Amino acid sequence: MVYTLHAAPGSCSFAPHIVLEEIGEPYSLALMSPGHPETKTDQFRRLNPKGSIPVLTADNFILTEAPAILVHLGLNNPSAKLLSTAPEEIVRSIEWFNWLSGTVHAVAVRMVWRPDYFTVDGEYDSLIAKGKQHLSSAFALIENRMKERLWVVGDHYSVVDPYLLVFYRWGNRMHIDMQSSYPAWTKHARRLEDRPAVQNALSQESISLWE
Repeated sequence: MVYTLHAAPGSCSFAPHIVLEEIGEPYSLALMSPGHPETKTDQFRRLNPKGSIPVLTADNFILTEAPAILVHLGLNNPSAKLLSTAPEEIVRSIEWFNWLSGTVHAVAVRMVWRPDYFTVDGEYDSLIAKGKQHLSSAFALIENRMKERLWVVGDHYSVVDPYLLVFYRWGNRMHIDMQSSYPAWTKHARRLEDRPAVQNALSQESISLWE
């Protein structure tokens, strides 16, 4: 099965892009423009009616949502050892995915970058400020969890680590002082940056972790 990942530079699709590089099997990258306006086209909506990325496709196969794609890639490529089959580690992975995607991304990040999603009156300042408060609380929790840990789940690098890296990069994009405020999380980001798969994904997307 040769996958195609429909992605956009620096979006949450960055995580499955890294994982595909980690697996090391041939795949195709359908990279959209920054801001991914292509998701609004009828052609893309036929692929994913939700109009969002990432989308992972192959012959007679379509899968949406970054956490689902990451779990799929981990389970279907056991030799890469990116998702443990131990029940405790699987549920901990899902715990991280649910919170990061359903709360941190869908609420806090969206309040900062897409306040128009929540209101029609154009009064965005208070929403953005509240979103930054939510992010501060979430990022403090992540920092606390990452103290004295090398990886997010268990003792090994897994599909959850690249997903967490997406949010670290977004913090830098929001001009949050990530390195000073979150030193343990920064060490985690630098460990990932040293991985060839991460370097390859960064190069292909023409993005940086730090700006």
